[in-house]
Amino acid sequence: MAAVKRAAVIGTGTMGPGMGAVLARAGIETTLYDVSADALERAKGMSDLAASVLDRLEAASEDGGSLRFESDLAGALDGVDFVLEAVPEKLELKHEVFRLFEQTVASTTILASNTSGIPITQIASVCEHPARVVGMHWSNPPHLIPMIEVIPGEQTSQETVDAVSELVRRIGYHPVVEKEVPGFVENRILYAILRECLDLVDRGIISPEGLDLNVRWGIGYKLAVIGPMELLDMAGLDIYNAVGSYLNQDLSTSGEVSSTIRKLIDDGRLGMKTGGGIYDYEPEQIDQLRGKRAAKLVAVRKALEA
Repeated sequence: MAAVKRAAVIGTGTMGPGMGAVLARAGIETTLYDVSADALERAKGMSDLAASVLDRLEAASEDGGSLRFESDLAGALDGVDFVLEAVPEKLELKHEVFRLFEQTVASTTILASNTSGIPITQIASVCEHPARVVGMHWSNPPHLIPMIEVIPGEQTSQETVDAVSELVRRIGYHPVVEKEVPGFVENRILYAILRECLDLVDRGIISPEGLDLNVRWGIGYKLAVIGPMELLDMAGLDIYNAVGSYLNQDLSTSGEVSSTIRKLIDDGRLGMKTGGGIYDYEPEQIDQLRGKRAAKLVAVRKALEA
């Protein structure tokens, strides 16, 4: 497959603007589509913010990519050779948009999904050409986390996998090709960590504040530098075997969502979006927190890439 020249990101939401900014930065003519005019207006501000963060990390491609915003799906898909779907996580909605993709784009256009867990085989089941359907799961925030999971479905061609992996490298990111599994690899590991964290808070073993400090400096600090498999070798497999032989039996295996989370949801506390979740947030504080966290992620990424 030829290198991607024109791309469309379908659905602005939380990640669409950042993904669009990254693609445009790499020299690709990119269109962001959303059915909502309000969502598109928000996306313009979010993509500008993402672009300003990218300015701190790298120079734009000399090939001169662009980013435009479109409320007409046919207009957004006109002439593209790559489509990235980022609509809400509802299989029936994804089926609807993938049917529309096939009715609109060329048969050679790659159809990628940023789904965070729906099997790619299920998404591709409504397509006449499932060989060109692939998972391309970005990590949030997409303009700062330089790793993308590439997940083929049962009928995805190797040519499609290779083309998307090359696109990931072209934008300066690391492609990680995985087999299909519910939640994919990153979210499975993240949710396993979150389950144990919430179980310890639910049981009163530690406060939320203490838990965040413990994980940020005790685990996160190390894992930003050395991966889990490398960490096992560094610590010693015999040590892991000795500790794991008794500790694994005591770790949470609950299939239920944390009681702390369920109660907060019942109380209408959903996190930053409602001004409070596990912690409380003042409106002006939210933007400040996001800015500080982006600056820290930029600093960490620069240090790791040095």
